Amino acid sequence: MDALGNPISFHLTPGQACDLDGSDVLLPHLSADTVLADKGYDADARVIEVLEAQGKTAVIPSKCNRTTVRDYDKDLYKARHLIENFFARLKQYRAIATRYDKRKVNFLGAIYLAATVIWLN
Repeated sequence: MDALGNPISFHLTPGQACDLDGSDVLLPHLSADTVLADKGYDADARVIEVLEAQGKTAVIPSKCNRTTVRDYDKDLYKARHLIENFFARLKQYRAIATRYDKRKVNFLGAIYLAATVIWLN
């Protein structure tokens, strides 16, 4: 997502996959200087270290079971609601919310189409 909450790219994963599987694909191609993410992305080797190696700032709160708590910008993290707002608007499209399409390519095409409509509004 960009600073306005508009999507930059998508990667479709199976329903049983964790969030980190998608981040492995998307993070290396990210052009942003700062990355906002929820606690599901609090993984040193797969996310935090990758972002630091690229010179990016990770604004990700620490999980409650982490032994060393990482600091993050709480004021900047509040802007993450824009990401949640986009997904709420995306789920207003019934075919996407219920995944009518059986094939991955068709479903991803519907997501791109709906995201384009949301972006243009």
